[in-house]
Amino acid sequence: MLLLAIVLAAAAALAGCGNGGSDKKLVRIGEVTRSLFYAPQYVAIEKGFFEEEGLEIELTTTPGGDKTMTALLSNVIDVALVGSETSIYVYQQGAEDPVINFAQLTQTDGTFLVAREKVDNFDWSMLKGSVFLGQRVGGMPQMAGEFSLKKHGIDPHNDMELIQNIDFANIAPAFSSGTGDYVQLFEPTASIFEKEGRGHVVASFGTESGHLPYTVFMTKNSFIEKNKDTVQAFTNAVYKAQKWVEENSAEAIADTVLPYFENVDRDILISSIDRYKQQGSFAADPIVDEAEWNNLLDIITEAGELETRTEHGVLVNTEFAEAAIAEVK
Repeated sequence: MLLLAIVLAAAAALAGCGNGGSDKKLVRIGEVTRSLFYAPQYVAIEKGFFEEEGLEIELTTTPGGDKTMTALLSNVIDVALVGSETSIYVYQQGAEDPVINFAQLTQTDGTFLVAREKVDNFDWSMLKGSVFLGQRVGGMPQMAGEFSLKKHGIDPHNDMELIQNIDFANIAPAFSSGTGDYVQLFEPTASIFEKEGRGHVVASFGTESGHLPYTVFMTKNSFIEKNKDTVQAFTNAVYKAQKWVEENSAEAIADTVLPYFENVDRDILISSIDRYKQQGSFAADPIVDEAEWNNLLDIITEAGELETRTEHGVLVNTEFAEAAIAEVK
């Protein structure tokens, strides 16, 4: 796969460029994108939950799964916040130091189906014959999207014109400029488009594709072996944030994460967060359970991106999440 080649080649070139930080309580996180979907992470930082656990966080946005995994494999970051599929791709390429999923942040797909025109009584069959502006091939948004379409009897490669050659950052502008009848968008873009009359949310791919380890904190197995206390403290902080998000309103969450989204109106933040809360996108705890993992494997297999199933116990460590649930009250 192109993603694997890029990751492994770039990792070799960058190896040694970063300090692994194993002798410090500084933890460098690389998030695959800046997204309201990751609100609990920003809550953990802003509410001081990491600090309470004796950790200093350095957060960097490393756009794209390939760049995020490259940064992790080459020790530029310590922990990656990215889709679990990337850990599977790297493992199946033969990585000697596998990337382990240890704390789940989101448990559904985060995209919504947005129609250009307002649709009354939407039915998925309306997509047949349409032009659909999708996401990157091999990425979870696209795979979850195709999985949902097939679930409703739609062959995305034959029943519609599927556009997949537009970079993530340019998908929304392309739709706004007139490309496509439907588009797959994350929040807050979906809510912004609704407010400005540029599109209308008609369905949720998160609801359709079910629970899966969509975005997870992961690190190399070697980092875990050398820094178990740090990984435990990190997971404790994540769980504190998850509990706080579950117990507080969309308004309170929006006010907490506002510094990370200064160019987004508060009302859009609130509506976007509420939408994610209502459909259960934010994981209630950090455990990546086996049922979710198997759903992920089913979706990747259905997309034709996985020949061999990598079972739950190979790339998932629930020890830290289970301890966090027991320790954090």
